[in-house]
Amino acid sequence: MVTRLAIVYDRLRWEEKKLYTSAKDAGVEVTLVDAKTNGLTLFDDVGRWKDEDVVLQRCISHYRGLYYTAILESMGIPVVNSFETSLVSGNKLLTTLKLAKAGVPTPRTYAAFSDEAALNIMESIGYPVVVKPIVGSWGRLIARIDDRDDASLLIEARRLSSDPLQHIYYLQEYVDRPPRDIRAIVVGEDVVAAIYRYQPPGDWRTNVARGGRVEAAILTGEQREMILKAAGAVGGGVLGVDAMEAREGLLVHEVNNTVEFKGASQATGLDIASRIVDYAKIIGSR
Repeated sequence: MVTRLAIVYDRLRWEEKKLYTSAKDAGVEVTLVDAKTNGLTLFDDVGRWKDEDVVLQRCISHYRGLYYTAILESMGIPVVNSFETSLVSGNKLLTTLKLAKAGVPTPRTYAAFSDEAALNIMESIGYPVVVKPIVGSWGRLIARIDDRDDASLLIEARRLSSDPLQHIYYLQEYVDRPPRDIRAIVVGEDVVAAIYRYQPPGDWRTNVARGGRVEAAILTGEQREMILKAAGAVGGGVLGVDAMEAREGLLVHEVNNTVEFKGASQATGLDIASRIVDYAKIIGSR
């Protein structure tokens, strides 16, 4: 039986094109669906979706992808990743709660719901402190706060923001680590690739989107086990798990839902897209 797969996207990147060609090569009936121009009915008639076995949700926009997934799942269509996984892994605060409950080591993390509380936490744990938006990617709006003056500037900027999520403070200790982190690509129950992401000149962040250099990484059995545990904690699926090599061992600091894998594919020479398509076929056949 031929699997019917739809790839939902809102920007057609290298990854979506590679997934499409890999699916075609595997004999899968595959279509590309632009979420921006293809609306959905909220009633029982599933329309064009009635023939799909599985959907790969690849939207860059967290909220667009999240609610598209919710509607498709309400029609009984399996989606990779599921709504629950997308909800949790797309939100750093919810991810941290799941990781902590599962016993996955993370940086010390705090939440504050007012400017005063955020400043008090930063003062009490000591600088530097890393402040992140609870929803976001590519290292955008992540700040390293080195002193009280930095803290005051950040708080003033957030106070002026009309985005309610900017008034929720997610704060982490600054971890002493090598100038790199680990990005592991998890597909189902397997770590299919892992890379080191190195800081670009003049930046403390390691995001490839910000110019970070990548190279293949070889994980120990213990590291692979921890990464799989982190992926399982947020619901599993196709995920990017980011971890830091701290003095006390590996610390997982993020889990990414609609993970980009161009850099990992090029650095490792591995066909990650085919592994994702194979996983989607399994989900679609259940």
